[in-house]
Amino acid sequence: MGPDHISHNALPRVIPIGSLTCIQCPFALDLLDYARRKDVVVSVSKPRESLGIHTKTPEDSGTNDKNIQRGYWALKTDYLFSVIGYTVGLGNVWRFPYLVYKNGGGAFLIPYIIMMAIAGLPMFFMESALGQFASLGPVQVWKAVPILQGMGLLTFSVSAFQGLYYNCIITYCLFYFTISFQSPLPWRDCYSWCENDKTCHKTPADPMYNVTSSSENNGNKNCQNSSYQKSRSEHFWDVVVLHRSSSINETGNVVWHLAICLLVTWLIILLVLCKGIKISGKVSYFTVAIPYIGLILLLIRGVTLEGAYNGIKYYFGRNSDFSKLADIQVWKDAATQIFFSLSVSLGGITALSSYNKFQNDCFTDTIIVGVINCLTSWIAGFAIFSTLGHVANEINLPVSEVSHSGLGLVFLAYPEALLHLPIAPLWSAIFFSMIVTIGLTSQFAVVETIITSLLDEFPKFLRDKRLYVTVIVCVILYLFGMLLVTQAGIYWIHLIDHFCSGWGLLLIALLEIIGLSWVYGINRFIKDIEMMIGERNWRFWLWWRACWIVVTPIVLMIILVWSIIIFKPLEYGVLEYPSWAVTLGWLMLTFCFIWVPVIAVIAIAGAEGDSLRQKAIAVLKPAPDWGPFMEQHRGERYKNKQESIQRLQKSKISFFNVVSKL
Repeated sequence: MGPDHISHNALPRVIPIGSLTCIQCPFALDLLDYARRKDVVVSVSKPRESLGIHTKTPEDSGTNDKNIQRGYWALKTDYLFSVIGYTVGLGNVWRFPYLVYKNGGGAFLIPYIIMMAIAGLPMFFMESALGQFASLGPVQVWKAVPILQGMGLLTFSVSAFQGLYYNCIITYCLFYFTISFQSPLPWRDCYSWCENDKTCHKTPADPMYNVTSSSENNGNKNCQNSSYQKSRSEHFWDVVVLHRSSSINETGNVVWHLAICLLVTWLIILLVLCKGIKISGKVSYFTVAIPYIGLILLLIRGVTLEGAYNGIKYYFGRNSDFSKLADIQVWKDAATQIFFSLSVSLGGITALSSYNKFQNDCFTDTIIVGVINCLTSWIAGFAIFSTLGHVANEINLPVSEVSHSGLGLVFLAYPEALLHLPIAPLWSAIFFSMIVTIGLTSQFAVVETIITSLLDEFPKFLRDKRLYVTVIVCVILYLFGMLLVTQAGIYWIHLIDHFCSGWGLLLIALLEIIGLSWVYGINRFIKDIEMMIGERNWRFWLWWRACWIVVTPIVLMIILVWSIIIFKPLEYGVLEYPSWAVTLGWLMLTFCFIWVPVIAVIAIAGAEGDSLRQKAIAVLKPAPDWGPFMEQHRGERYKNKQESIQRLQKSKISFFNVVSKL
């Protein structure tokens, strides 16, 4: 009598078969196979591998959700720290505070929170759920919508451009950090580094630019131009740090102290990423904790300074201007800030979440990351503006005249403010170490996105060669980055940032949400998520369904159109870019987006069907092998036919065979 003749109700839930005298006899093998099909735990005294059958044991219950083939986060906190480090970037420190005081102070919180709810969190939830469900990077994950598989190459290209210039900004911060260990700080006195500069004069300038005490002014020159005055920190930034040329037309020489700092940053990234996410996940504990420690120290120091209240009042003041809420520009600023601060559309969230366990609660992760991201921005504003309020009090100027946004805050306004603090080198080192680690944690995820995309695209050839892939990626980006550390490097950084990380990301997000909500199908996508986090009632999905189908696409479209309407000629300060540079910027953007229509055409041409309509319908459906990466997670919804998978593999779309067809 075989096992199929045994009543399932009579079969014990745990079957000890180690006592069988002949464990490999046919009946034992039949019993093992039957137990496996009926989901019965089997106790085997001999190694299961010796039977040639993988039976389900109690030990498997803790490991069957781990993707051994691709790798996985060792702990849930590894993922959370990594994704927080990725989303909490430089924009939280240097852009958010400026937008708050510019757009009505505390009143800005209203559009900011609204935009987080209807644009930021829905996009983050969508990208993290997509990556976790398929356990694939941003290139291969678009097997969900084959006609949009070019989206993967689009995010890959944009990530490469961002990784190229973002690391150069970290390089500037690293240079400032290394020169902070000296007293006085090197940008305090002009005469120590611009002796031959004819624009430097002993004549006092505006109080904003000559704020040292009378004893310090003896023999000190104030750096100024006959037509435009510069603060000490601004002149130091242009002359010493950048060796800035007059325009992008003059490339000049490589600035070697920046080239060395750039090499150091790429070596750090290489060491952290070469062994995979298990190492980078542990490193994130340090690189995420350091910025928060520095931020808290700067906040405590800032609020205890004389005049700090003036800065805080200006930042969040009790006299918030609620009339600003009627200005569409305020809502546009709120939407773009929350959108970019959560780092959606770059593929990083998809790449990081692809290493999650299948049944990880990605919804809770979304809420945690969103709240921490917003709180970090808000606390950074208090730390920055309390210090700027002290500076304004010292030199008797309004806070608005000593504040900047972007690079100006980090390399002009705050270095000038540091000169007014006791033990200035200490606070300078704390500030720039905070900025360096914030930048590095984001850069880790950007480069990981590139590496993950390559490993998933060519798993047979590259997955066991991660070290070599990481080395090659870092070396290539470093060599291209050498252009960005020349005397014209800052112009190139501004050019790439303007075209590849500006409103182009809004268009990526719009294509993503349309592809998944309208083409893939919102009901199908929600069922996919419920396979991971469990079934939820209709009230839970009501908000997310409304955002994904209607609200978020409309918001993104309005912001995109408005950004195009108010588009201004590219400038660096008062310098306009030449026409060839602007044309090059549009070509870079075109290079990123061209893959979407190109691969869509190739996909339609290679699809099954006798007519164009049939081919188009075929590429609007998920690929045959689309679904959870591991077989035990596929369930009844994603059981694939082997012949369909083989047909797909023969016509597999990848970056390199697209290039060969072209």
